[in-house]
Amino acid sequence: MDDQEIKEPIPSEPAGSCAMGELYEWVESALFAVVAMLTIFTFFVRPATVDGSSMVPTLHNAERLVLQQIGYNDPQYGDIVVVDRTGKGEPPIVKRVIGKGGDTIYINFETHEVWRNDELLDEPYINEPTSSQLDIQFPVEVPQGTIFVMGDNRNHSLDSRSTEIGMVDLRCVMGKAIFRFFPFNKMGGFS
Repeated sequence: MDDQEIKEPIPSEPAGSCAMGELYEWVESALFAVVAMLTIFTFFVRPATVDGSSMVPTLHNAERLVLQQIGYNDPQYGDIVVVDRTGKGEPPIVKRVIGKGGDTIYINFETHEVWRNDELLDEPYINEPTSSQLDIQFPVEVPQGTIFVMGDNRNHSLDSRSTEIGMVDLRCVMGKAIFRFFPFNKMGGFS
């Protein structure tokens, strides 16, 4: 025989084995993505749905939002927040922060002006001038540990002007709305 080595054929893997390996990789990737999303939506952000027209023109009925939860414990003026009302058997509400603990809120329903601590608010986001009074008497001081909220569609919003909602305990704030993800043609942030 020559000095050539005789090479034995390398056994090939069965065709199904390669497909199974690929399937395993896909399942592993999908499982990782699901676990990552569950972790994110459990601890950092959460989805919420707008119910009704009280935030028109900023938000509309059935729009879906992403809320910032973790690290959000000090609402700021103008933030759009979701308030948990499950303790009263009601769905959550979406409103804008107008006042914080220690503030004095005054609404002049004849001139449609909203004042915070003797300062007239510039509110370019509202749907129409504020003329609906409800049953809270103004001026009103916002107690510490609470916020005063109103909808952007002022005359069609049940909010802190009503004793039914009143001042919102900070522990009931589920989070700050930071992103709209549905409908897709309106996806993005908002003011």
